[in-house]
Formats: sequence, structure tokens, C-alpha cells
Amino acid sequence: MAGLESLVEELNRSYRELQESMSDPEVYNDHRQAAEIGKRLKELEAAYKLGQAWQQALDDLAAARGDAELAEMVGDYELEAARLEEELKLSLAPRDPADDKDVILEVRQGVGGDEAALFASDLARMFQRYAERRGFKWEELEVSPTEGGGIKEGTWAIKGDGAYSVYKFEGGTHRVQRVPETESQGRIHTSTATVAVMPEAEDVDVAINEVDLKIDVYRSSGPGGQSVNTTDSAVRITHLPTGIVVAMQDERSQLQNREKAMRVLRARIYEAERERQAAEQAAVRKAQVGTGERAEKIRTYNYPENRVTDHRVKLTVYRLDQVLQGDLEEFTETLAADERREALEAGGL
Repeated sequence: MAGLESLVEELNRSYRELQESMSDPEVYNDHRQAAEIGKRLKELEAAYKLGQAWQQALDDLAAARGDAELAEMVGDYELEAARLEEELKLSLAPRDPADDKDVILEVRQGVGGDEAALFASDLARMFQRYAERRGFKWEELEVSPTEGGGIKEGTWAIKGDGAYSVYKFEGGTHRVQRVPETESQGRIHTSTATVAVMPEAEDVDVAINEVDLKIDVYRSSGPGGQSVNTTDSAVRITHLPTGIVVAMQDERSQLQNREKAMRVLRARIYEAERERQAAEQAAVRKAQVGTGERAEKIRTYNYPENRVTDHRVKLTVYRLDQVLQGDLEEFTETLAADERREALEAGGL
């Protein structure tokens, strides 16, 4: 309790100092500084209000314990104080510094041939609809379609306030169980698609030296390998120090393909640096994607039962049709709460 009280005192002090700074004419006239302070105030606001409510609940509880007429209310006050304390702890859990960033999202077909490619396309559509529900901007960077109407792999950018905090839980192997349209016997097949989610890095986040880049240009090709452009507009960039390779060919302009490739390259380098700083044994991106085997999964989509199960938090819903339309909020909220609890336990609160 004492530790939480000191955290709330520090929170109150920080919040008041930021409010005072906003009243400073020098800050008010510096739009960049005012925006930064305003953003920080917004980040602290929910925890600050919970801290105020928790302290008031403790005062009410102490008053009830010392007043015979209010004795019967003690139980209610204890429950309210405990509820607010739990909410307050969750709000004070350390945040991932990348949570506010935009997202680079990659989807690839896994095990299952054409059915896996179709499922990869279904997932991409689901993520796009989720972006629309959240008011995020969805931008296609590169997609390699298959002749059967699926996608071999695709890369998209998602822009919006807190986009990474929402999409980061989608990284991993997704598994589908359904009867393919080509299956005459009505047998259920299991296929997979893999998803990688990375914060989009700004120039200030990642310093890339031009001498570390090997840039190749070539002619774009369609799904069947035929040339679809008469100029060398496709671009492949290799970052020599890390060995990361990004290729783009969707745009007709070599410059546009290069710009898109650099965005993806920055995101991958930034993510690799985050992994190194966190001293993780395996790269987060590889851990997310895995091998694409059927046994590795974060979520299962079962068509016959209209069921979706997230295996990380043991959450199952029977509305697959709605989930595929982008109704992912329940999964995001449950996974985010689980992440905050883990952060709290790690922090000893």
C-alpha cells in the first residue's frame, strides 16, 4: 500500500507540474512543446483520476470505520477501495514505448497450400476492417497474389493513434479449420497463415547509413512471372550489417518503390534493435512468425463451429463471422489486460 501511495503522490506531482507548464506563455507559444506536454497530460489523465478516486475511497473508508452510524457501510467502502486500487495498479503498469507508433503489418501463407493463401487473404481483410472500425488509415505497400485468389504474402501500413498498441497482439501463427471449396468429401482441413507486426520507425528512431545499403533494381513481374513493366522500377534493398532484405514492385515508379521499401526496412531494423535491447534470446519477428506449422498457433478460426479461440488467454467466442468483419475488440482488450497484469507482476506492484 505504501508503495502505491508514493506512486500516486509522484503521479499527482507530475500531473500538476504539466498543468502548470501548459499555463506558461513560453510553452503555450511553442506549438511543438505544447503538443508534447498535452500528449503527456492525456497519457496521465486516466491514472490521475483513478488515483484521486482511490484516495477519496480510502478517506471514506476511514471515516466509516470511525463512525458508528456508518459502520454498516464499511464493507461497501472496502469493496470500492479494492476495486479502484486494482484499476489504479493496472493503469500504472509500465507501457511499451512503441505503443503509440504506427504499424507495419506482414501476412504470409503458412502450411496448407492454396487454402493457406486464401486464409492469408481473409486475415488481411479482417485486419483492414478492424482498422476501419478503429478509425485507422490502411495503406497497401506490397501484395503478392496467387492465381487462386489468395495471397502468398503482403505488407501494409496502419496509421492511427496507438495503432501498435492494438495490432501488436496479432503477431504469430493463425490457424483455420474449415472445408475448402475444392473438397468434394466435405472434410475439414487445417491451414495456417503467419503474421508479423512491427512499429513503424521514424528517421529519428533508426539511423541508416547509405553505404550500408545494397540497392538492386529490376523489372516488375506478375503472379505468373511475366514482366508487367518495361522499365526497371522494382527495387530490392539489402541492409548489409543486418542482412535484412526488402523488395517492392507494386508501384510503377522506382522512387515510390524505394520509399516503400525503406519504410519497411526501417521498421524491421527498429524491431531488431528493440529485440536486442530487451536481451531476448530469439528475434521477436521470428518468434511471432514461427515456422507456420499447424501445431504452432496463437488463435484458431473454426468455421463449422463459428468459433474463434485465442490460446494465449483461453478466450473463445462463437461469432467467427463477426470477427472476420473486424470485430476484434474483445480479443485486444483481454490481451492488453493480460499484458498489464504481467507488467505489474514484473514490477512488483
